[in-house]
This record gives sequence, C-alpha cells and structure tokens, in this order.
Amino acid sequence: MYVFVHEDFEPIFNAVSASAVVVHGPLITMKPSKTSKQWMREHINDPFVKLAQKEGYRSRAAYKLLEIDAKDRLLKSGTVVVDLGATPGGWSQVAADKIGRNGKVIALDLLPLNPLAGVEFIQGDFRDDAVLKQLEGLLQGKPVDLVICDMSPNICGVASADQARAMHLAELAMEFALEWLEPEGSFLVKVFQGAGFEDFYKTMRSRFAKVVTRKPKASRDRSSEVYLLGTQKLHLSPAQEALE
Repeated sequence: MYVFVHEDFEPIFNAVSASAVVVHGPLITMKPSKTSKQWMREHINDPFVKLAQKEGYRSRAAYKLLEIDAKDRLLKSGTVVVDLGATPGGWSQVAADKIGRNGKVIALDLLPLNPLAGVEFIQGDFRDDAVLKQLEGLLQGKPVDLVICDMSPNICGVASADQARAMHLAELAMEFALEWLEPEGSFLVKVFQGAGFEDFYKTMRSRFAKVVTRKPKASRDRSSEVYLLGTQKLHLSPAQEALE
C-alpha cells in the first residue's frame, strides 16, 4: 500500500525535523545534506509559502487550485467535491470557501486531517469498501460534480520507480472519478511528465469531452508536475468500456 503524501505537506516547516530521524529509540541527529539545505532555503524563501502563512492556507498548493479555478471555474456555489489525498487540506480549504454552504466537500486521506470548516473528512484508503461506504453515507444521494487529486507517492529516489508510482496513483484516482462522478462531471489530477504520461492523457481524452493541461505559477518550474483537467465525463456503453 502506498502512503499518499502532498508535495507541499505544510506551509510552516520546522527546521529541526530536517536534521533528526527517529528510529524506534534514541534521537539520532544527522548533518543536513547539501540537497536538504537547498530545499530548506527554497522552501523558507518561497513566496507562495509566505503567502500561505499570511493568508491562513494549509499549504502553498492552495494557490495552484485557486489559479486553475480562476481560469476554469470549477468551484461554483453548490458544487459537490471529493478531494483525494487531501491532507494537509489546502485544496479542501479552497474548495469549501468557493462552494459555500449549499455545496459539499468530502476529503479522503490515509493521513489524519486537522478539522476544516465546511469539510467532512474520511481517513482511510479510497479503494477500501468501508471507506466507500462512509463516502456514500456522507453524500446522502447527491451526485459528485468534481473530483480533485493532488496526491504524490512517497519517493524512493529512483526516478523510474517514483514515476511509476505517481502514475499509478493518478490511474487509481481516475478510476475513482469515473466510478463516482455524475455524467458531465469534472476531474482534476496532478501527474508527472515522463513514462506513462501520454497513455494516461489518451485515456482521459477517451473518457472526458475535453482535457486540458494546466501548469499553475505555484508549481515550481523545475518540477515535472502538471495538472490534467477533464470536463464533461462521457457516458460509455458497456461495449465501449470493454474496449478501453
């Protein structure tokens, strides 16, 4: 089982944690590597990190969704949203603010999520029957208008393996979206350019009337991440689905 993690897991990073590792016993301190020092400097000086702290967002990733929504107008009053891999909650926070009291945001993650106003949270794997049953109960018969997913896997440092894991998560998220979205619903997912990207893109184009690529300003230039947005989920016959 993968542990789903958010690229921008927290807007306020404790510098002590970068040089300490707990291994089931005494605290072992390690000299920070050149890479970790560089990441620390970049994170602390990141304008979106500073803005998230100032404006009260859970993570800098909030600005990615804000920019995408400003262009594509996904989060309307009354929208029903499911956020996969939601922790620490930046995207759910934005969604709840945008859709208002008439909408609904349901967040799912393996990791705990500190409570957010207007967000209902289920902790667990979104593939598990027990989690899906909870989701069904929270929806109360309402169709899902939008599935959003900003998940990344825990990385191992081997580029080919990390890319495969990232694409697998995106595939799982799309399977979920195709199962739960209402007809004409939308799906926004983070993917990484590399092996498997083109096949994933082609599959999305076969299942949604329109698919566009987005690279928000808050997405770091050096990152291969992009966001694919599929709108107007297509209804396929059983025969057509069998050919997919």
